[in-house]
Amino acid sequence: DEDMGGAGVDEEEETVAGQWAEQDDDDDASPRGKEQEEPYDGVVSAGPVVCLLIGMAGSGKSTLFHRLNYDATEAPGAKRKRCYFINLDPAALEVPVDAHIDIRDTVDYKGVMREYRLGPNGAIVTALNLFATQFEDVMQILEKRAKEFDYVVVDTPGQIEAFTWSASGQLIAETLASTFATCVVYVVDTPRSRSPSTFMSNMVYACSILHKYGLPLVAAFNKADVADPSQDVFKWMDDFEAFHEALDAVEDSPDASYVTSLHRSMSLVLDEFYRVLHKCAVSAATGSGVDDLWRRLDAARDEYDRAYGCRVRRKIAETRQKRAADVDHHMARLRVDLDNDDAAKTTTSTTTAPASSGRGRRLPGVDEEEEDSDDDGDVESDGLAANFRHSKPPTVRASGAPRSPSK
Repeated sequence: DEDMGGAGVDEEEETVAGQWAEQDDDDDASPRGKEQEEPYDGVVSAGPVVCLLIGMAGSGKSTLFHRLNYDATEAPGAKRKRCYFINLDPAALEVPVDAHIDIRDTVDYKGVMREYRLGPNGAIVTALNLFATQFEDVMQILEKRAKEFDYVVVDTPGQIEAFTWSASGQLIAETLASTFATCVVYVVDTPRSRSPSTFMSNMVYACSILHKYGLPLVAAFNKADVADPSQDVFKWMDDFEAFHEALDAVEDSPDASYVTSLHRSMSLVLDEFYRVLHKCAVSAATGSGVDDLWRRLDAARDEYDRAYGCRVRRKIAETRQKRAADVDHHMARLRVDLDNDDAAKTTTSTTTAPASSGRGRRLPGVDEEEEDSDDDGDVESDGLAANFRHSKPPTVRASGAPRSPSK
């Protein structure tokens, strides 16, 4: 039975792999696959590279944040980096970095809990929402000092879902990415990821972040001084068969048949994801591999310009063209309306008889004699008005009294 089950799994793997290979060939041959590739316009983004540090609780994200700050402030000579640090974790009691912008200076985390009667996670999300309403001020500061720094490092809350799946987190990420070259650094706990099931959970979450934000993603496998990811984790990412062997070696639970089959299928699905994923082994405690992380951030700028930045510039151009077309359309309608008004006025003036062409149309119930009498009265009043207009003004004597008119 075990031999038959193993043969069934192998046949399933070959079937899934064949289906994915056929789908890749169809995508390459179809015009739709070619349309999805954005043509690079050659524009290089200016300003610093923004790095969003995201990771599970306990992955060493804040320690890595401190290590990057050390390279920016205390590293010797040429290794020193020009960095700008932003802390977005409102629940941190102590931050080992003197951040340039700290959310705790703007929002009181415990005050939010008391005022809105929220729990810890709800208070973090609410604090991020309140801070996001003032993020325009942060962007003005970054744009003003863009030439002074090469990197902007942003530390996010330890509760990863509070930032990645909240509206404020997406708003902050998209606002930064609309102006600067932005990438996401996903910090992975390497010792815990040596388990195939935990490794697969981390990679699925990293893939979801990539699909949600669409930004260049760098997987930083932290704590490399405790467990070297190149010995097993990196091999699993480069060869799915090595991952299958690790599954066969550790999966011995009663539900192993279903879980193992699911993990095998997921490894085949994520094989394409591993090809576009930047990975590096770092140790925030010792500083090993941090130089490789800086190089990954520099490479992320080129990927941003070719993918995300190119899409942003294309959407901006399309929006401007649409607005210009709307303006032209409204102006054309305005010209048509003005022409119609002029034509209506011309038609009205031609159909109405002028006053000097003769007597107008007689009103009903009015006799000709009454009209003649009215006309005579008008003539007499017009004559008096004409005499008054053409009469000379009275002369003034030397004494200033006017001469009395003659009888």
